[in-house]
Amino acid sequence: MRVGNSRVTMDTIIGAFNDGTSLETIADRYPSLSLTDIYAVVTYYLWNREAVDSYVAEQQARRIEIRTLIESRLPKQGFRVKLLARRAAAPQKEKP
Repeated sequence: MRVGNSRVTMDTIIGAFNDGTSLETIADRYPSLSLTDIYAVVTYYLWNREAVDSYVAEQQARRIEIRTLIESRLPKQGFRVKLLARRAAAPQKEKP
């Protein structure tokens, strides 16, 4: 779930809050959010802690599953070297 019209997720706000970060500091870290939005998320969380914690745990499990899938498809070694070689072999574009 995204907060307001931003790309910041509820998980991010809740994680920072649970780590002891002040709401004002969270607002400083994510300038696309208003302090009102952050207070609303934390208020909702405190009123619905069990449901939100369950949602956050599900999202974390999905992230782990997706990361594992992606990593299983990538070569274990030499990936960075291959990318750098590809970059070196690509024709250079002229700067205007």
